[in-house]
Amino acid sequence: MPQPMRHRNNGSGNSSSMYGRRNNDIEGGPSRRAGGGMNAGEANAGILEQQNNEYIDELSDQVARLKGLTIDIGNEVREQNSLLDNMGDNFSNVGDMLSSSLGRIGTMLESGGTKHMLYMVTFCVVVMCALWWLMSSSK
Repeated sequence: MPQPMRHRNNGSGNSSSMYGRRNNDIEGGPSRRAGGGMNAGEANAGILEQQNNEYIDELSDQVARLKGLTIDIGNEVREQNSLLDNMGDNFSNVGDMLSSSLGRIGTMLESGGTKHMLYMVTFCVVVMCALWWLMSSSK
């Protein structure tokens, strides 16, 4: 531990400094002066303690914000997962409907002969022409 600075004796025989303080206040004497003041070490410790408390408050605010953010992210993930599950179920239903429709079309084509095939080809041509007409008229 470093030695405290000592006040030089001005040769007058008494130990008072030129500001009227006693030397033991400056030389590491009693930690509290008669007026209730603190020495430099205690003042520095007090300042550091206050800064630490401010940093702790800032850190706790940041932790609280991060906690709220993670809770919001968790809620969003749960919501997105449920939407994806519903979409997967809907796509499965659509796939089942398409496969059953294609099965019925295949059965119809096998049993109906050329008459049904002609209706099917005519329908496809009409739909394609209608789509082409809609696309060309919108430009």
